[in-house]
Amino acid sequence: MTENDVREKYDIYTAAAWIRGHSMNLGLPVLPDELLHTDIRALSEEELCHIVESGQNADLKLYPFKNGTQVLPRVRRTIGFLHSLQFETMLDVGTGRGVFLIPFMKEFPWVQVTALDVLDKRITFLNELSAGGFSQMHAEQKNICKQPFPDNSFDVVTMLEVLEHIPQVEQAAASAVRMARQYVVVSVPSKPDNNPEHIHLLTKEKLTGMFTAAGCMRLHFDGVEGHLFMVATIDERGNRK
Repeated sequence: MTENDVREKYDIYTAAAWIRGHSMNLGLPVLPDELLHTDIRALSEEELCHIVESGQNADLKLYPFKNGTQVLPRVRRTIGFLHSLQFETMLDVGTGRGVFLIPFMKEFPWVQVTALDVLDKRITFLNELSAGGFSQMHAEQKNICKQPFPDNSFDVVTMLEVLEHIPQVEQAAASAVRMARQYVVVSVPSKPDNNPEHIHLLTKEKLTGMFTAAGCMRLHFDGVEGHLFMVATIDERGNRK
């Protein structure tokens, strides 16, 4: 595969960041120090392509980094809202493969992000991505229902396609509200589906009840192609409106 082929097939910056982090973690692929430890922003496109080719040759699974995957409408809606804010810290709950977080970090490189997930493999992937180039983010394996951080720890808390998976959904919502200083941003499916992991169908009424009980009186709702998008506002003093 030529260098142009690599550029066309993959998001070379993100792929190279993960491959570098994976190499630091497990030793594969073997990369020269100048490619492994130089600030990724200082590497040329040719060097990034070389890293990606090394990942291919080591049979790493690079499909998450393929070009041509459009940013989902619900993700674009969330990022659009976040562009209207001034904030420096964010907690992303249930990050998974980074469908939201990766495009977010590209557009908001100054925001310090903590990513939460319950799966070991997701935390490993995210911390390799962080070590390899996305240093504004770190990932932790913690349960949102146990409120893993103190009150008012983050400017924004995002919970995208997460609440429908959590048995103690009211507790998760309350924890998010307590940890946020400005906003909690939520998206959930708006219609029943066949995903067996979706144990709740969270309507506008149900979300209103949960977040009102948690102390948020100002809620904004929007519909985005089969999903419900919600923003809960928290004032600067940490008092819920």
